[in-house]
Amino acid sequence: MIRDAHISLLDIVMCLSSSMDLISKQVVNHHKRVAAISLGVATEMGMSLEYQNNLTIAALLHDCGAFSCYERIQLLEFDNESAEIEKHAEIGYSLLNSFKPFEKVAPIVRFHHRDFGTGPEALERVPIASYILHLADRVDSLVDLERDILGQVKDICDKLDENVGTKFLPEAVNVFKKLALRESFWFDVLYSPIDQIVNRRSGLIKIELNMDELLGLAELFCRFIDFRSKFTSTHSTGVAATAETIGRLVGFSERECNMIKIAGYLHDLGKLAIPLEILEKADKLTQSEFNIVKRHSFYTYILLEPIKDLEIIATWGSFHHERLDGKGYPFHHDKKNLSVGARIIAVADVFTALTEDRPYRKGMSVDEAIAILSTMAGEGAIDAGIVSVLTQNLDEINAFRVLYQTKASKLYSDYLIFDD
Repeated sequence: MIRDAHISLLDIVMCLSSSMDLISKQVVNHHKRVAAISLGVATEMGMSLEYQNNLTIAALLHDCGAFSCYERIQLLEFDNESAEIEKHAEIGYSLLNSFKPFEKVAPIVRFHHRDFGTGPEALERVPIASYILHLADRVDSLVDLERDILGQVKDICDKLDENVGTKFLPEAVNVFKKLALRESFWFDVLYSPIDQIVNRRSGLIKIELNMDELLGLAELFCRFIDFRSKFTSTHSTGVAATAETIGRLVGFSERECNMIKIAGYLHDLGKLAIPLEILEKADKLTQSEFNIVKRHSFYTYILLEPIKDLEIIATWGSFHHERLDGKGYPFHHDKKNLSVGARIIAVADVFTALTEDRPYRKGMSVDEAIAILSTMAGEGAIDAGIVSVLTQNLDEINAFRVLYQTKASKLYSDYLIFDD
């Protein structure tokens, strides 16, 4: 059960960072390696613990504004100077800046591709942390994970020397080159979990979240999840609103209503690992493509499971494709293993999805959606009692869903993330 002020910010950030790195084998653990390199440089430069905190979080989330697999892979090119570079950094800044605890993190992400030699005026706007992050990001792009790392150190340092003072901050390069002489530095970057590296630094990342802050962070994560496509841009928001309202109507406490709202925001966290071309495919998915989609609820579970205080939320959110008759996926749980919270999220997910436009169909009317839900309940797939609550309170529940999704849609449009 959630206890106020006992949720580690690092644990939550690590969860999102891990989910973003599942999008392709080519980017697995990229954020974590960049965080380890950045933290090493900042520590050697004598930066304060608060400074190191903000830089580590920025590193773990630095590519949060790049939503497609193609973008993420392109960003690994050392000399990439495309317009997408600045675009994804600006989107990441806008998203992170909307969450108050990330006010000092957002500017670091905003300028993490800004070359050092862009003029003296840049020094007044660009945080030093951005230059450190830029260096760490480019160093990781040079690492060949298929080769022995120690045999690559000289070539990496030579490449940095070619760009020192133009692309990279000289002080950061000098510090990095000293670190690069230590075998332990590279072994940490490549083989040690980032939370283990962080925990070696006493006082670092001890920030904990209360319920209100956790709700705010879950809503932010929801934007990372949903804003990848206009077809999903308001989905998790709609599920959260629907589930919260149903929860209140079935007698959930205020705390439980907050928990199920968080579960709604995070239920599709694993979809960050699903290629955008599959999510936006206009034709029927092949069996192979559908098998890939099936992974998303499993990923949601394994990403949230390690966070002890989110255990209940993890099951509520990640079991949304399970069925009472045991024919769902990915765990094939049946009614004995599906709590009321999980059953509510399942109904809220189907109801919200049916009323939304998809690449292959227009959104259904509320009456059409209720008819399908009733059929599913009759077949033993979803909870008939929850469907009955939804049906009997349809106007109230749907009004909340529409209100929340309208706000999310406006926010999505304000960011102008995608061109129609």
